[in-house]
Amino acid sequence: MTRIKQTVKFLYIAHDPVSVWFRYCLILFDAVSIVFFVSTANVPHGPGITLASLCVGFLILLDFLARLWIAKDRWKLLRKIYTLADIVVIASLLLEPFLPGNLAFVRILRALRLIHSYHLLRDLRRDSQFFRTHEDAVIAAINLLVFVFATSTAVLVFFIPDSSPHAYIDALYFTMATLTTTGFGDITLATPAGKLFSVFIMIVGVALFVRLAQAIFMPQKVRHKCPSCGLYRHDPDAVHCKHCGETLRIETGGTA
Repeated sequence: MTRIKQTVKFLYIAHDPVSVWFRYCLILFDAVSIVFFVSTANVPHGPGITLASLCVGFLILLDFLARLWIAKDRWKLLRKIYTLADIVVIASLLLEPFLPGNLAFVRILRALRLIHSYHLLRDLRRDSQFFRTHEDAVIAAINLLVFVFATSTAVLVFFIPDSSPHAYIDALYFTMATLTTTGFGDITLATPAGKLFSVFIMIVGVALFVRLAQAIFMPQKVRHKCPSCGLYRHDPDAVHCKHCGETLRIETGGTA
């Protein structure tokens, strides 16, 4: 048992190429599972989709148990928001065959898997130079993506009838039209609650969109800890720390 645990730790924590590729496979699996959940959120589940859901749920459960097994502080891990989201997703997947009635709302909860993407940032920061260089833009894009799909899910659950054959597409379309302030007007939320939710989408969504544009087009900050005050983010060409004036020695590629 000890050898098995050491192997699991090696795959999840080590810097060996095998461990890195294993973690990238996990990232790919998470991306595929998110696409699967979103695309089947409002689709009637026959035997094929139900079996696929059970398989995905079993794999997520194995990943969850492995992380829990090797965690130094298991209670701290269980309190993480992405861990709680995974627990909800696993329960919705494994219990679906035993639950009666319309499970559209339960299936929509699987969009919570998007929250797990924040956990993946740690692996990317450790393993990818490209991510470390463009971290602000990647995080801003993930924030916007999570917001879009979370609000689309809320619109679908509370404001668009489940009987619509393309309900999720309609919810996503309304969210994007509202977020970009395009406002075509073919899909609207006529109730007071719907109008207030539309205002919320516009305010928060536009702010996230502007943040993404700033991260892409404005100069990136580099991560370099100031030896004096500990400030961690600096301009790429900074010579002195803006906070305390300490001389910085930021490594750069230089020119020949």
